[in-house]
Amino acid sequence: MNTPAARPASSSVPTSRASVTVVRDTSLVSVPLNRPVTLDIILPPDYETFKGDLPVLYLNDGQDLPRLRMTEVLDSLYQQSALPPFVLVAIHAGDRIQEYGTASQADYMHRGSKAGQYTDFVLTELLPYIRKHYRVTTDPAKAVFAGFSLGGLSAFDLAWHHPDRFSKAGVFSGSFWWRKKGLDDGYTDADRIIHGLVRTGKADKRLQFWLQTGTLDETSDRDNDGVIDSIDDTLDLIAELERKGYRWGRQIRYVEVKGGHHNQETWSQVMPDFLRWAFEVPK
Repeated sequence: MNTPAARPASSSVPTSRASVTVVRDTSLVSVPLNRPVTLDIILPPDYETFKGDLPVLYLNDGQDLPRLRMTEVLDSLYQQSALPPFVLVAIHAGDRIQEYGTASQADYMHRGSKAGQYTDFVLTELLPYIRKHYRVTTDPAKAVFAGFSLGGLSAFDLAWHHPDRFSKAGVFSGSFWWRKKGLDDGYTDADRIIHGLVRTGKADKRLQFWLQTGTLDETSDRDNDGVIDSIDDTLDLIAELERKGYRWGRQIRYVEVKGGHHNQETWSQVMPDFLRWAFEVPK
């Protein structure tokens, strides 16, 4: 198996405390997306001497790792022994407005038109590539997909439709408003795409979901109920999951950040909660 340092298109850059290691990998060129894909791989301490395959987190909008302060967050958690070792695969976005979304359907403005190609890239190119070049598990029970905003919608869609590849989805301020109709075109809440996909889809009880909103994610309140849309849309999606048999606490965790904004600073603040949920330390 190749090590990251041996691969000519990658460079290893240790953090200042030499705890985690960040690898910039530019070797992957996607056929479905018709573009090269930049990856930032964060390896845990002692990766080179670790025996066996590691759990893995795939993360949309990987270009935002610096604003998320991801290396600092991980260093702190590892130093507290609050996490088991895992590999983080941060996927830099390309045409995120078209590549992120729901694979089966674009929204009413035809955004997300390449979401199907993005799903194809993840399943047929990214996963095999990562498994070939890094010591990550092939066990879906130890594979997580997460993202932010529109990238969070994409992560949910990927996990919901592919529980044979991922067991957990993490969504920070997800764009669950994604809809088939504009607000002035006869829209009802039944037009929200991801809610409909869950409602009509088949539940796989192996799946678990971590969903976060901030009370200042936005100001829009389309039904004038005094609750911003991002919170309403997330809670309504949780209700759809519950109707499928998923349960709070056991399979669903919801984190609402009072004063939280739709930005990387808020998401960084709650990242430790998500990572502890995603990768529990064995007791």
